[in-house]
Amino acid sequence: MRLPLSLSGGVTSLLLIGSLAGDVLATKLDPSAAKVRQKHQGRKALMRSLYGRSNQHPSDRWDKEKHHGQHAPPCEDTPPQEVDAPKENVWYGLTDDETANVARWLFGRPELNLTVSENAGEWDNTIALIELMRPNKTESIEYIDGNGPAPTRFAHVRLNNRATVDPYYADLLVGPLPISSNSSWEALEFPYTRKSQGRVRNVEPDGETVYSEWLFKISASIADITLDLWNGTAMGLENDTLDIWGIDPLWQDDGRLVRWDMYWNMPTDLFDSETLLPLGLYLKSDVTGRDPSQWKLLGWMYNDIFYETTDEFREAYWSPGFVKVGPNLDGAWAHTDQRGPVPPKDRKQPPLTVAPDGARYSVDTDRKYVSWMDFSFYISFNRDTGLSLFDIKYKGQRVLYELGLQEALAHYAGNDPVQSSVAYLDSYYGFGPYAFELLKGYDCPSYASYLNTSFYKSEETHTHVDSLCLFEFDADYPLARHSTSDYVTVSKNVYFTIRTINTIGNYDYMFSYNFHMDGTIGVEVRASGYIQSAYYANNQDFGYQIHDSLSGSMHDHVLNFKADFDILGTDNTIELTSVIPVEKKFSWNGNKTRNTMQLKRELVESEDDGRLNWGFNGQTQIHVINQDEKNKYGEYRGYRILPSSGTAHLTVQNSSNLANAAHWAEYDVQVTQQHDTEPFAAHPYNSQDIHDPPVNFEKFFNGESLNQTDLVVWLNLGMHHVPHSGDLPNTVFTTAHSSIQFMPLNYLVGDPSRESVNMVRVNYSNGSATEIETFGQSNETCGVRLSPIEDQLWSYQGDVIVRKFPYDPNDPFYETDTA
Repeated sequence: MRLPLSLSGGVTSLLLIGSLAGDVLATKLDPSAAKVRQKHQGRKALMRSLYGRSNQHPSDRWDKEKHHGQHAPPCEDTPPQEVDAPKENVWYGLTDDETANVARWLFGRPELNLTVSENAGEWDNTIALIELMRPNKTESIEYIDGNGPAPTRFAHVRLNNRATVDPYYADLLVGPLPISSNSSWEALEFPYTRKSQGRVRNVEPDGETVYSEWLFKISASIADITLDLWNGTAMGLENDTLDIWGIDPLWQDDGRLVRWDMYWNMPTDLFDSETLLPLGLYLKSDVTGRDPSQWKLLGWMYNDIFYETTDEFREAYWSPGFVKVGPNLDGAWAHTDQRGPVPPKDRKQPPLTVAPDGARYSVDTDRKYVSWMDFSFYISFNRDTGLSLFDIKYKGQRVLYELGLQEALAHYAGNDPVQSSVAYLDSYYGFGPYAFELLKGYDCPSYASYLNTSFYKSEETHTHVDSLCLFEFDADYPLARHSTSDYVTVSKNVYFTIRTINTIGNYDYMFSYNFHMDGTIGVEVRASGYIQSAYYANNQDFGYQIHDSLSGSMHDHVLNFKADFDILGTDNTIELTSVIPVEKKFSWNGNKTRNTMQLKRELVESEDDGRLNWGFNGQTQIHVINQDEKNKYGEYRGYRILPSSGTAHLTVQNSSNLANAAHWAEYDVQVTQQHDTEPFAAHPYNSQDIHDPPVNFEKFFNGESLNQTDLVVWLNLGMHHVPHSGDLPNTVFTTAHSSIQFMPLNYLVGDPSRESVNMVRVNYSNGSATEIETFGQSNETCGVRLSPIEDQLWSYQGDVIVRKFPYDPNDPFYETDTA
């Protein structure tokens, strides 16, 4: 459950880093200057049209003394216009009251044996999640496209059942809502490939015990060694300077649960640099079952030598000739603050963008509905995957029923047992709880609008304030242009973005959904933050040495997205159009053969052929078409799927770490027939049973027809990341980047961006402009107030929390927390 989104702040004034304060004129092309024909005045006329028809040279506008007397009206500081969504948002979330009533009702069910989270121990059952169960597509379509009733509302509840020797998570369906005498709960099974009463085991129910009764006690037994090596200990004490943690998921072979852990130096400052401080000592243990007395230490590894017992390791360590390898120590090299010589002129104000007329988009804040130009969509947000969009329409026609993240994988490799065994499935931690407040003017333009997001935790609703941003942006290149000897014409490339950033542990993922004037829809992922590094010893086959005792740890990022296309209806087909080399004879060339190329078109008939990789040299295009809808020239109308920057699927084949938990990561593009029983490519607890996970994506492919039926396209974005010295202290968004676009294909008669007035044509002759056509653009001139960016950053506030059991809606409090 989450609190409703609320617009916060609207469009802000233009913000500048530093202390500059004053007025700046923001101007646009003046159509009244569009018919200037005096050749000898052409250049001056153009300057006047660009800069408000003033006799001043443009540089004079920045002279405060000259500008002070010009009293331009202030630019509009308008938030998005309120608009009424055509229908209720059936995908977004539960209300506060609904969540509180579900929680109260659950605690009243004695068969569930629940304990309030703040009172629960490791052997108690608790509520892990209460949120809206998104309705089935078949029900939703009848409602949003016709006169069908709104889908009946249900709550999705996830319990963490630990009051048993075999602990498990249980997914429940609770409803109908609102809670009444007719409401009940049942095991949620239908969305999962494994039918087991909605249950999946919990392989790590005793986190505190693992440390207090196991890892810290083992570490205390070699405290003399850790003090000798690093002058530190990891024993669960306040003065510890070392930490211990390791693999995810645990090894799950032969009925045993085995973990590998390693030692890390703790940061000495406020910076989050621990993942850069591995120390190269590893311990292996069998933690099967819940009785620590039955757990077994299986060995130690140091400098690529394995020791089966502590005694064996100790004897070797204190023997003459034992080779000690250096530590990784915290320092300025691992911190993100500015250091080093400032680049030339870097202290001058950087370029800025402005929104002179305020927001040019509309939002229904109650229904979480957004419209911009010819696009509209509904917003959805949940604990596991964060932001999703539903019912994306372009020019009144739905293009996508659903577009959103399904899972994110970071699969590592290395010479040591920890790096070799790590394969994070990040929905386990959840994207929703880590969608933190965005920094205005940095994460998003200073004029952006912001929305809140919320998630359930421990009988509380936590709201991340301003964690979604919406904005228009003028790209650094035009949408289209052409020059001739008589004229030049250029169109602005203004697009609309909804963005969120999720910080999962050491990595920050930026997700942007972009909408373009030509009808293109883009999905973009960038990654930053601290790398998880490896110890450098003997790791040369898996990464570069990037610091004194540090190796980059190679890994694949693979992020899976669901794109449920509905091109002019729900019945669609996948067409592959390939550019192929051929030897061909033509009637106009006699019997001679020419080496050339041509198109090869084929349809993907069934799921047996529905798992695809991007072809050699980008020669194969993937189209989603509707064979029942042709344009006036007889071509199928559709959308093309094309990578706009690098994408990646998992390099590792038959992963030892994942088994059947992430088959969705094995190809670039995978297509299945849509079923209400296959709404997700993954389950957040797939990592808890990798051999028989709740959702085994492989089972989606059973030979069903893909010809003119309701299709789902599952797309993988990602990066093959081999960290180098430039990843210190943080990976940069510039290169850790992957994106894909959906482009109209024979969908409209022509380029729809021609409808925008944000273009110009300049006719010229004999070295002078003779005519300027601005097509009715705004000719207003306004002043923008400049103020320090710090003025807004002091408003950063953290989470707002409302207790749900007992329900206390009138006493919210602040706290920055996660799941």
